[in-house]
Amino acid sequence: MSSNKRLTRSADKVIGGVCGGFAEYIDADPTLVRVGYAVLTFFTAFSGILLYPILWLIIPEKNRLERF
Repeated sequence: MSSNKRLTRSADKVIGGVCGGFAEYIDADPTLVRVGYAVLTFFTAFSGILLYPILWLIIPEKNRLERF
């Protein structure tokens, strides 16, 4: 069976929708994903600060994919 799931930025966004989109992709609570991201960023010498803008640019918006 093939799953038609795609990783997209969520409309349920606080900043860019990256964590919300990832939470939708793995069927998790967006708040838990955001807290996990914040903790991971804190303990990895703030490398998540660089990762988030990159993901924001790479991951497409959900609305843009629905048009095609």
